Amino acid sequence: MATIFAQKALLPAGWADNVRLSVEEGRIESIRCEVRPDDGDVLAECLIPGLCNSHSHAFQRALAGRTEERSPAGQDNFWTWRERMYELAAAMSADRLRAIARQAYVEMVSSGYTSVAEFHYLHREPGRDQGDDVMFEAIRDAAQDSGIRLTYVPVLYERAGFDQPEANVSQRLFALDLEGFLAHHKRVSSQTADRLSVGIGAHSIRAVSPAAVGEIAAAAKSAGCPMHLHIAEQQREVDQCLAHHERRPVRWLLENYDVDSSWCLVHATHMDAEEIEQLAASRAVVSLCPSTEANLGDGLFPLGDYLQHDGRIAIGSDSHVTINPFEELRWLEYGQRLATQSRNIASRRNSHVGRELFERAVEGGAAACGLDTSGITEGAAADLVTLFGEDPMLVGHDDASRLDALVFSGYQLPIESVMVSGEWLVVMGEHKARQESREAYAQAVRDLGVFGDRA
Repeated sequence: MATIFAQKALLPAGWADNVRLSVEEGRIESIRCEVRPDDGDVLAECLIPGLCNSHSHAFQRALAGRTEERSPAGQDNFWTWRERMYELAAAMSADRLRAIARQAYVEMVSSGYTSVAEFHYLHREPGRDQGDDVMFEAIRDAAQDSGIRLTYVPVLYERAGFDQPEANVSQRLFALDLEGFLAHHKRVSSQTADRLSVGIGAHSIRAVSPAAVGEIAAAAKSAGCPMHLHIAEQQREVDQCLAHHERRPVRWLLENYDVDSSWCLVHATHMDAEEIEQLAASRAVVSLCPSTEANLGDGLFPLGDYLQHDGRIAIGSDSHVTINPFEELRWLEYGQRLATQSRNIASRRNSHVGRELFERAVEGGAAACGLDTSGITEGAAADLVTLFGEDPMLVGHDDASRLDALVFSGYQLPIESVMVSGEWLVVMGEHKARQESREAYAQAVRDLGVFGDRA
């Protein structure tokens, strides 16, 4: 058993003083407030729950900063970016994926993410058949090496578009038939462990047939695992869905499937007022990835209207142009301020925006990752972050404004240590695998060869 004594701890009911946590077998066994430290306690100035990264494409960490040069045509958008992403995927061996994913996961843990939902559709190495699980094994090993809690979300990718029943040449590394995909899900589901669970997903209603989405949703319900899906990220997808189904994407989804609290819809950027209200009522979680959505020019999620209906949100780093949950929360709010020319948009439950955004992300992220509990509570996983309470970012702040400072002060994060499942992975601000991960990542990126030369 390990014990932690925190001068300040963020519990579900709010900030508490002089808190001792007992951790046993990776879970919080007991919480006592207003106590004194004992010999043997790990001392912390400020303790908060770790956050769940609700949407990750780990291999895309190697793409960050490589797509920011204007093309000769000068018409760059999501779809031109996607071609560069396909080039990267075509160069991605299992060994390279393992090194790149480990670096992404080490960076996540170091910034306060303690769990990640890996939305994985890169199912095969070039030259291998679809029955080989080496790409999953690379992700699993990367998570184990970094210590992060992994929700592996295998994703079906069938076709190139609503009216294109086959995958194109660039997508063949992703594409599986439904039978092979469900067999893969069954195999990986047999490997769950303390820090490894399995969800399931469809890439999008654009890339997966209606019948297959239904089969995957049924598999999710049978397994009791979260169901993930990209939706309405781009206006072009909305236009194509209207042409094909005579419905907007979110409306079509809600009309055709039993979308509930076990679903995680990624982006949902483009919705009308009725879709916003109905999606919030479904209690599905929307995974928002502000840094990626900005980088790709997706548009702005209608956060104010969605929260007005008490919709659930989580945050993800998606393509990993940023791996910092507090920056994601900051830009989630800042995008709304720019669009509405007003301030403090995400303040529905709490007048302090930082506190509300953080607590919503804790709750929604746990749901997206399929965790049974969230926050610092007895019985929850001991996934914890300690902060330097006297750091210039936080000094002088009280219980009301402390999380505002953490979200809205764009300085170096004041993270002292990070625990996942009772194991200290970050100590004095440095992940124990930092150097090894950096070296392996550097070699993997150099080995990308032609892709790296073109970037």
